[in-house]
Amino acid sequence: MSESGGWSVDAVGKQARNRSKDLRKGQAAIAQRRGSVNPVMIIGLVIIVALVGTIGFMVFRAAAGGDTATGALVTPAGATAEGALVVGRESAPVKLEIYLDYMCPYCGKFERANNTEIDKLITDGTVRVELHPLAFLDRFSQGTRYSSRAANAVATVADRAPGKVMAFNKALFDNQPDEGTDGLDDTRIAELAVQAGVPQAVADVLDDGIHATWVKQANDAAFDAGVTGTPTVKINGQKWEGDLYNAGPLTQAVTAAAGNQ
Repeated sequence: MSESGGWSVDAVGKQARNRSKDLRKGQAAIAQRRGSVNPVMIIGLVIIVALVGTIGFMVFRAAAGGDTATGALVTPAGATAEGALVVGRESAPVKLEIYLDYMCPYCGKFERANNTEIDKLITDGTVRVELHPLAFLDRFSQGTRYSSRAANAVATVADRAPGKVMAFNKALFDNQPDEGTDGLDDTRIAELAVQAGVPQAVADVLDDGIHATWVKQANDAAFDAGVTGTPTVKINGQKWEGDLYNAGPLTQAVTAAAGNQ
């Protein structure tokens, strides 16, 4: 978690840097005792440090759900090439990108503060939401891969009942499980979908993993785009650094952006 709130991969990077620092200290101590520094040893150390950082990132990426889906790629209807589910009018003057994870407590806090106002902005045509359901936190659900399962469920609703995406998104956060738990089981996810207005026929296939590979690719695309934490919010392509956790500031920023178009 970052100091400003939100879930971040910075802790993983810090661990890798600390390991690299320890390696450098150990090698320096050996060289000092020997009274000289071997150039070959220095080159080897540089390679080791680089590998530590690379391996640390790869291990984290796999643990975050980036290397688990193996089925056929099925892209939800209307999804963007960047891995987003689109809600709202194409002609809306403002594009609001939201990167979130359904296990992330800070995403829950963001959604509960802002979802009512976001819905109004969608309805009045001010904003087009591009929702990025990610699976960064799969490793925090006791092996059940809750983040991936929830993201797949939302993608399935976007594909088959697109008008219910935001209501289902809200239901998942209103009933958000704690980090470190199993998360909601598939039956409960389906129940919440039906309560949000998703047709039963759609709810019945939410646990089929239809879009699991798409979720994996969307997760990887977020990493590749430089997203390092959730929630991340962008307004017309620019990361918004305002208050994510209280109602009002985001709406004001979106309204201002619409007025500048």
